[in-house]
Amino acid sequence: MRDNRSNIEIEEVIRASMKMTDVPAPEVNNKLKMALYKQEVILRKQPATHKLSLWYLPMVFNLITFSLLALFALIIIENIYLSYLAVGICFYIGAAGILLTIVGVKRANIKEDITIHIEKRGVLA
Repeated sequence: MRDNRSNIEIEEVIRASMKMTDVPAPEVNNKLKMALYKQEVILRKQPATHKLSLWYLPMVFNLITFSLLALFALIIIENIYLSYLAVGICFYIGAAGILLTIVGVKRANIKEDITIHIEKRGVLA
């Protein structure tokens, strides 16, 4: 049998190099842990999702549409009485759209249904 003396020496060198002798000071380690814990607490306090309510969008689109139609009626219709009548009807429909939207949101309680939930990105989300 052969002498495995060289293998034993190599194993000892490998084991000695694998031992971790570079350990940070306890003060530095504690400071890093405290900073990490503080940041974790701050991240946990923030809400995981951001809510974006969209209940007012139909009302706004209705108001913009009928305001533009009223402006178009004032510009295009030459008869002053007919143009004022068309503008009045457009503003009436716009106001009715606002009223219907507010009543519908109150009665049907759909504010939560017409909400987009945007999830927070990150480790603790």
